[in-house]
Amino acid sequence: MGLCLPCLGNGPRDPPHVEDRRLKLAEAAERRQRESSSRGILNLHSVEEKKKRKEKMEKQLPSGGPSQGGLRWTVS
Repeated sequence: MGLCLPCLGNGPRDPPHVEDRRLKLAEAAERRQRESSSRGILNLHSVEEKKKRKEKMEKQLPSGGPSQGGLRWTVS
């Protein structure tokens, strides 16, 4: 008959330390996030560059109200 309890069998006597287990779980979670964020993207570097350029352009645009130049709406 097989043994149901690990402490009665020939298995490891000490369970893994809680901190070691948490560290491994955190690393696995980070790895899954990196893999899922790049899923379907062939060239991750170019996507990151485009994102940085877009953020830079958004910062350069005036964040205030409507500009003085450009088109105006007139009613006659």
